Amino acid sequence: MAALLLYVHIPFCHRVCPYCSFYKHTPGGTSIGGFIDALAAEARERIPLAAAAPRTLYLGGGTPSMLSPGHLRGLFAALHGVVDFGALDEVTLEANPATFDAAKARLFRELGVTRVSLGIQSFDPQVLATLGREHTVAQALESVAILRHAGIAAVNIDLMFSIPGQSLGTWQTTLEQAVALDPEHISAYNLTYEEDTAFFESLRRGEMRDDEDHNAEFFHLADTLLSAAGFDHYETSNYARPGRHSSHNSGYWRGEDYLGLGPSAVSTLNDVRSKNVADTASYVAQVGAFGHALAEAETLDPEARRLERIALGLRTGEGIALAWLTPEGLDRAGHLAAAGLLRLTEDRLVLIHHGRALVDPIAAELV
Repeated sequence: MAALLLYVHIPFCHRVCPYCSFYKHTPGGTSIGGFIDALAAEARERIPLAAAAPRTLYLGGGTPSMLSPGHLRGLFAALHGVVDFGALDEVTLEANPATFDAAKARLFRELGVTRVSLGIQSFDPQVLATLGREHTVAQALESVAILRHAGIAAVNIDLMFSIPGQSLGTWQTTLEQAVALDPEHISAYNLTYEEDTAFFESLRRGEMRDDEDHNAEFFHLADTLLSAAGFDHYETSNYARPGRHSSHNSGYWRGEDYLGLGPSAVSTLNDVRSKNVADTASYVAQVGAFGHALAEAETLDPEARRLERIALGLRTGEGIALAWLTPEGLDRAGHLAAAGLLRLTEDRLVLIHHGRALVDPIAAELV
């Protein structure tokens, strides 16, 4: 049987960060127990119909780690009922350092979590305040030790750069502190100003700036420092110890099928892309009535898939197949190779050096 990636979206956050554009909200009047029941029902309905068995499971959000032990047990019991956890090569849970202690970390492991992705973002208190994060530097440091002691097999530290007020010096210190914690994986994301966020409104008013050259300095510092520390820069924003790449995210970049459960979750199955309703109350109601909460769907034609494969593949250390390019795209690739931005082999193209920081404009050039 073919395999797919399984994603479960938990929309709840104690606090909504001013830069985050993912569908999320504080619990408010939402019945979390009712939401978990809806997720369980959607899983029972849709996973058997996917015609492929999950090979990875990723719980994202929002803040999945803020769920109570009882709600976590209920959700995982439902997933264990329809997913063969023994066949999964990775089970990732996103976590905020302020939302779990040693007992909950042990529960993560008991439920089958093999990898925790920590949304630390920075080890500088001023940067954390700018980002609206609810955890402290001390909690961030302690959270890694807690997960290690609980026996979690892999820890990823999420970091962000080009934050307003952040200097290259504070970014370097954050990177060095992350390396000192010896995680299996580090993600280093450039802050992006997404619509419907407070940061985007500040940018629009001229209170913040987004400068490509400024961003590139932070990007190259991370590349230099983390590569020197022995991390493999295997995707634009991701670094891993040898053999510890994120299996789930690598599947996205390779264009594998994926099934998304939960409000706003997206799926791509057999060239059909669908999206669940982006409203938790409506999601719960629709799953109760129909067993699913699909709000929209489209069939991706071969050209759309080609363009997507180029855009995603260029982000990786594997690059893209030359067969995906048109003759015009191949000609432009030759010029970019002469400029030292990419490397051409007999059948593949891989971004190198400064080209890795220019993935989006290069993708636009090649298509």
